[in-house]
Amino acid sequence: MKRILTPLAVCLAVLCLAGLGVAKEKRPKPGKLTGTWVCVSHGSSQGDMQFTLYLKHSKETVTGSVSSSMGGTQITSASYKKKKTLEARIDTPMGNYLWTAKLKKDQLSGAWSVDSGEKGTWEGKKAAAKSP
Repeated sequence: MKRILTPLAVCLAVLCLAGLGVAKEKRPKPGKLTGTWVCVSHGSSQGDMQFTLYLKHSKETVTGSVSSSMGGTQITSASYKKKKTLEARIDTPMGNYLWTAKLKKDQLSGAWSVDSGEKGTWEGKKAAAKSP
């Protein structure tokens, strides 16, 4: 009987340890830019424009989308460098946009330009996280 229980006990111990290893697997912490940003751009021929950024940030990589009263689209490419600078490209049928901004205390501010030559400034504030 001992011969049967010893291998069984060893197998159970190995399974328990393996389960603990999986449970402690580290998930990357979301970066500072992760969340919803309520923004406004200035300087366009259409005047000030409200828009919302939905960002996911991990290390230097940023992904997400933008929406406004004119519609919405995915961010084509974006990065967040060590000097707290966001750089994002958004390619649309109306033009290819470049957005840059500095982060200071849950607020972004910077400049935008489009390949047609139009340019301006923008700022955004991180929206409060919603409770589940």
